[in-house]
Amino acid sequence: MKHRRISRRRVVVTGAAAVALTAGALSLQTATAAPTPPPPPTLSAAEAGQTAATLIAGLKGGAAGAYYDAEAKKLVVNVLDQAAADQVRAAGAEARVVKYSLAQLGAARAVLKDKATIPGTSWSVDPRTDKVVVTADRTVEGARLDRLNEVADGLGDKVEVRRSAGTFRTFIAGGDPIWGQGGRCSLGFNVVKGGEPYFLTAGHCTEAISSWSDSQGGAEIGKNAGSSFPDNDYGLVKYTGDTAHPSEVNLYGGTQAITKAGEATVGQTVQRSGSTTQVHDGKVTALDATVNYQEGTVEGLIQTTVCAEPGDSGGSLFADDTALGLTSGGSGDCSSGGETFFQPVPEALQAFDAEIG
Repeated sequence: MKHRRISRRRVVVTGAAAVALTAGALSLQTATAAPTPPPPPTLSAAEAGQTAATLIAGLKGGAAGAYYDAEAKKLVVNVLDQAAADQVRAAGAEARVVKYSLAQLGAARAVLKDKATIPGTSWSVDPRTDKVVVTADRTVEGARLDRLNEVADGLGDKVEVRRSAGTFRTFIAGGDPIWGQGGRCSLGFNVVKGGEPYFLTAGHCTEAISSWSDSQGGAEIGKNAGSSFPDNDYGLVKYTGDTAHPSEVNLYGGTQAITKAGEATVGQTVQRSGSTTQVHDGKVTALDATVNYQEGTVEGLIQTTVCAEPGDSGGSLFADDTALGLTSGGSGDCSSGGETFFQPVPEALQAFDAEIG
């Protein structure tokens, strides 16, 4: 069977439009160079995330996303015009004028959701390219690939389609290992609700398993108290046994204390701990990602370059002492690499009225 290749007709648009300078002649003696603006201050990823949220809220429709340049330690904010660029620079960030607003890219995502919700695909806004990046795994072929290409081509250069050599799947098989009848997942973060101890893990884990132990065939340590999958991918388990529950992540050679939850930032370096592959790191590549698993669609995820494998599901995504996400799924493995998606922790805490602890 012949398979059509993804169209390469899309044009990558980078930078701002060229500005033509056609003023009258100026003598070298009287011409004065415009002052060079000072470089933006260096920021940590956490500081950049807070600054980005404030700036985007203030710019309203004038902002088009943001990302953290980890090498230069600066925040880059996409804007649509020079007035917004001046406002961004005044706030200490680097401004980048782009073609499409978040609203326009959001409209493209809505079309994809309506016409191309195909198992084995994902999409997210990439602020570095000012596009919606659609990824199709190796199971998307034939008529389904044709449909995806047709929808993407209809959206023009707002959309770029890429292929993944792996298969998008949830990572149940799996912090610390937690076991239930029929599978193993990983504990995400210990939390407190109403003064009682609980822990968070992936929703596709709690949809499949209701009672948990800390060893295969061991005594029960917790029972499900809440679950959401698909749409979301978070689950809440209430401790029923006398199990220690410190607010920390297992580094498999030490521990990392967790004191708070926070939002991830594109470009941020993060770590993941899981019971199959233990600790790996990578970078955040997108926020608010949509993944169409075989079991259903999950939206609002953190997309990263961190690898993961079956059994890592529910495990901790964190940066220093900040809880960021719960391992949902992805493609690839920790030998060949891949991409992994995470359920944001703040959303799960809000849904369950819980807090890190």
